[in-house]
Amino acid sequence: MTKRVRAKHKIDRRLGENIWGRPKSPLNKRESRPGQHGERRVGKTSDFGQQLKAKQKLKGYYASISERQFHKIYVEASRMKGSTSEGLIGLLERRLDAVVYRAKFVPTVFAARQFVSHGHVSVNGRRVTIPSYRVRVGDVIELNEKAKQMALVLEAVKSAERDVPDYVDADHGKMTAKMTRVPALSDVPYPVQMEPNLVVEFYSR
Repeated sequence: MTKRVRAKHKIDRRLGENIWGRPKSPLNKRESRPGQHGERRVGKTSDFGQQLKAKQKLKGYYASISERQFHKIYVEASRMKGSTSEGLIGLLERRLDAVVYRAKFVPTVFAARQFVSHGHVSVNGRRVTIPSYRVRVGDVIELNEKAKQMALVLEAVKSAERDVPDYVDADHGKMTAKMTRVPALSDVPYPVQMEPNLVVEFYSR
């Protein structure tokens, strides 16, 4: 088992949820937290604890974004018109690594981050190596010629584990994708319930 896989398993068990919906998550067999005392009954979680867990789930889902970067996204969302919760989700889904993952070019969001960092993706014809790059509606995302032949990509495209959401238009023949609109929370296919409203409450304290 790789260090990254072990880390993802630990996150799942600590949060008590299979946040990526992976078939090999340890929670599919054992729903306890890691450690020798993981089986102990856990008391009622405080409001702060619920808010903290909601933040950790959302941060973890997007390849464990750093606290500094995640807070920066929240601040930007809080300055937008409308719901801060919806704005937060919209900004997270507009990350380049998130769009690459949604388009099913790679199997996991962690792979999407590495994929972008290694220079396999271009936006509107220009190579972009920043996973947090903000995609705009209508931008054309394309894999380079080498990436189009990678086994990782070909297997991900054929996988039946998940579907491409309707706010991403993916052409797996040409290996291109576009974000057709900024999604609302209800549009995003999270395997578990995400509660961005609790994240807003956490940072508003």
